[in-house]
Amino acid sequence: MNLPNKLTILRIILAFAFIFLILSAGLAAKVAAFLVFLLASITDALDGFLAKRNNQITDFGKLMDPVADKILVLSAFLVFVEMGIIPAWMVIVIVFREVAITGIRMLALTKGRVIPADGSGRHKTVWQMFSIYVILIFLILREGGRAAFGFWGGRPELIYSNVIYVIMLITVAFTLASGVSFLMKNREVITNAKKG
Repeated sequence: MNLPNKLTILRIILAFAFIFLILSAGLAAKVAAFLVFLLASITDALDGFLAKRNNQITDFGKLMDPVADKILVLSAFLVFVEMGIIPAWMVIVIVFREVAITGIRMLALTKGRVIPADGSGRHKTVWQMFSIYVILIFLILREGGRAAFGFWGGRPELIYSNVIYVIMLITVAFTLASGVSFLMKNREVITNAKKG
């Protein structure tokens, strides 16, 4: 197994480490969760770069790289729902979009076709990652404010909650828009599958 594929597997392992840490009590656990998520994000960029540079693109990588990405991102959003930070309906929309698009990509792979990410998909990814980092910083500030400094109260919580809600609304909007754009551009994949 080549290095890019090992990094893909590492990202899945880091996703589970992230879940454990973010649900653990204490400031240190929240900071560690942030660092683990950051490391996992770096492996996402690094495995693709190395695969292209070293001509190590494999069928395993084509299949598992986007799956590992979804596991990482959706794990974060699902944990945030569990923690009561974001509404469940937002994550349901995101999960539905990601599962549907990943399914279509896998269907296209069976026909020997690779569907790359387009501009709307990249914008969606940027907003999803941005919203996750904003929430992680919020959790660190809240934990630090409560435990270490004792200044966190209702007003900072309310302000940050409203900021997170607005950012998540934008993220969901980009997620929906990119999903519709993807379906329109690749509708022949579904059409051909029905004919087959």
